[in-house]
Amino acid sequence: MSSGLLFLLPCLILTPAATLEFRYHNNPEIEQYLLQVNASNPAITHLYSIGQSVRGQQLWVLALGLSPRRHTVGIPEFKYVANMHGNEVLGRVVLLQLIDDLVRGYRNNETWSLQLLNSTRIHILPTMNPDGFDESDTDCQYSQGRTNYNGVDLNRNFPDAFAGLRRQPQLAEQSCEAEVRAVIGWLRTESFVLSANLHGGALVASYPYDNSNGGSELVGGASVTPDDDVFVHLAKVYSYNHASMYKGDICGDSRPFLEGVTNGYQWYPLAGGMQDYNYVWAQCLELTLEISCCKFPPVQQLPALWTDNRKSLLAFIQQVHLGVKGRVFDGSGVPVQNAVVEVKGRTNMCPFRTDRHGEYYRLLLPGNYSFTVTYPGHEVLTETLNVPHGPDRYSAMKHDFMLRRITTSANPTQADPTQASLTPSCDYNLRLEAGGVVPRPTWTGLGAVLGLAAALQSLVG
Repeated sequence: MSSGLLFLLPCLILTPAATLEFRYHNNPEIEQYLLQVNASNPAITHLYSIGQSVRGQQLWVLALGLSPRRHTVGIPEFKYVANMHGNEVLGRVVLLQLIDDLVRGYRNNETWSLQLLNSTRIHILPTMNPDGFDESDTDCQYSQGRTNYNGVDLNRNFPDAFAGLRRQPQLAEQSCEAEVRAVIGWLRTESFVLSANLHGGALVASYPYDNSNGGSELVGGASVTPDDDVFVHLAKVYSYNHASMYKGDICGDSRPFLEGVTNGYQWYPLAGGMQDYNYVWAQCLELTLEISCCKFPPVQQLPALWTDNRKSLLAFIQQVHLGVKGRVFDGSGVPVQNAVVEVKGRTNMCPFRTDRHGEYYRLLLPGNYSFTVTYPGHEVLTETLNVPHGPDRYSAMKHDFMLRRITTSANPTQADPTQASLTPSCDYNLRLEAGGVVPRPTWTGLGAVLGLAAALQSLVG
């Protein structure tokens, strides 16, 4: 090979990616594609790994936004996860297409992409179960490859709030699979606000709870969260922006779903699911999106299936701007972590708390809401807010809470230390330091060199 060609090939690698093919890329090809996108768009993308599968394959995430490497105060964190069942594969395809679409739109100064990436940090995990994908076949309904390499269904392996584990979730975590532990660690490093995990085998948007222990959450056959109105709205946003999901009866071999949405428990009870874990312990509202009747659709259907889901995927991201966001400041004007921010009538199993930046995010539909903020050593603060619709403006309503220290000369209502301090059931999942408490490899240094070498080899091979 001439030295001139060697000089030119890295330049070719760093140019915008060619049109992404509609096919099922294997795991090394996905890794190479993510590397190429990251190298070509360093200002708006950041490639990192949250851990490894049982067989040692990296679980790569691509973050997209104006500050892709780190959180920016006031910018909500959003994520999509696909392929946690290895044989449910359309999610891999549509998330790669979504990455391609967002990057191309940004490069071409298209308003829709600029608005999303300027206002949101978007994390995309194309495959949570690469080992399962390697074992899967192309059958439409059967389940070879569903589980991870150890034969465990990852969507039954998360600590479950309804299984008596609320007070000792760490013990349950120790027995979780590698892929599940990676996601749990990921949730500790970022304050995710909204999320969806993509599946196949039905056409419906499913929302929490997936499980119940027969308590007050069980209403009319559904297991209802304190934020049920928001979850139903989110599910309908996806369903009605989809080409046909809202019809509710497209897949002939499954039950009909009114408006294309369902409460998870009402569909079928499920213990150890990822969406309940996100909501209960990470204060992240997550849906399970079943996006194709067939688990492994024929390749020739992929362009149409991407078209069916594209508008829904984008509209759902935009919902991260529902409700209210802001910070809580103590009596000295310093933002505080672990302040409890509660909304009247929405008693969460684990109270929503401010993160390491003193931030809170509450996804709420338009209306009037009474907020109560508690923090040790400070007076309890209660304020009523009139919340507008934020997604159209790509920003939730911004409101900071300013606390007052308790004085000895007065006896105002004060925070109950046992209420506002950490509780045994909810203390382990807090984001303690910038960058998170769980080390994770990033695509830098030698990894980047090796990846570039792989891309170079593919171009000259």
